[in-house]
Amino acid sequence: MFSIVMPTFNNFEYLKLCVESLNKNSFFNNELIIHVNEGTDGSFEYVKQNKIKYTYSKVNMGLCSAVNTAAKKATTKYILYTHDDMYFCPGWDIVLKNELDKLDNNLFYLSASMIEKNSGHIKFDCGNDFNDFDEKKILENYKELKSEDFQGSHWAPHLIHKEIWDKIGGFSEEFNPGIGSDPDLNMKLWKEGVRIFKGLSQFKVYHFGSISLRKKPTDYYSSDRIAQLIGNGILTFVDVKTKLNKFFSNDEVIFYKSIDDLSKKMNFYKKNHNIRNKIAKRGQLKYLKHFNSTKIAGFIIDKAMNFKSIYKYFWE
Repeated sequence: MFSIVMPTFNNFEYLKLCVESLNKNSFFNNELIIHVNEGTDGSFEYVKQNKIKYTYSKVNMGLCSAVNTAAKKATTKYILYTHDDMYFCPGWDIVLKNELDKLDNNLFYLSASMIEKNSGHIKFDCGNDFNDFDEKKILENYKELKSEDFQGSHWAPHLIHKEIWDKIGGFSEEFNPGIGSDPDLNMKLWKEGVRIFKGLSQFKVYHFGSISLRKKPTDYYSSDRIAQLIGNGILTFVDVKTKLNKFFSNDEVIFYKSIDDLSKKMNFYKKNHNIRNKIAKRGQLKYLKHFNSTKIAGFIIDKAMNFKSIYKYFWE
């Protein structure tokens, strides 16, 4: 029915859990294709021993290249791209088949609703990682977790017709290791005529969170969205768990500890325009001084080429 394309990079325990969920919780006889990056943790042997179709690279070739390489082996009409840090809930492929039966063309992009401990489309705690994942809990509750179909999806797991995938060339490999590749893929689909970017409420996966090709916890968290907001002088509310309060004070960025805390602070600053604007301006000035594109690009080049830095980077 579906060709499931999955990149993995020394992520054996999550890979095993994801594959087992597909084996247990799929209705159709789907095709699984895994691209193994390195595979020195036992994942490559696991894939071979279980006779899973695969492609392989001795080094991590990046998410975009890994997916494109594996997708070339697809033999069905549909390519489903997924991360390896996801648990597929029962009946996921029936939901997709039922949705496809409603469509009269191949111009679509269908994706799942993610269940996560702290965020996602559905917030529901079934564990932080593979060690404490509560499979029994998710299986007993996933049907009752409320969500709605939505238009505007741009994340995995997502289903694209193979004919369309081939026309747009899959992921743009200049986006390796993968940051920014999702919106780029959607733009290529849009230019090809796709207008259905639909998230399906009953296609559910439990997501452990952005560890498919990331190998160790990062000290801090940021994103292009945070950069855009602070850099454009817009008051920005940031979860204290990002640890960005090491770089910014409460006079530059508003940090919150909980949803209730966030709600109270948003209501306060909504009513106090002058205070809001002053804090936003101070945040913008610091961001442009220490995190501008010249310094970020310099840092990347210095690290990649092992150059001696001419800057003292603010975050080191």
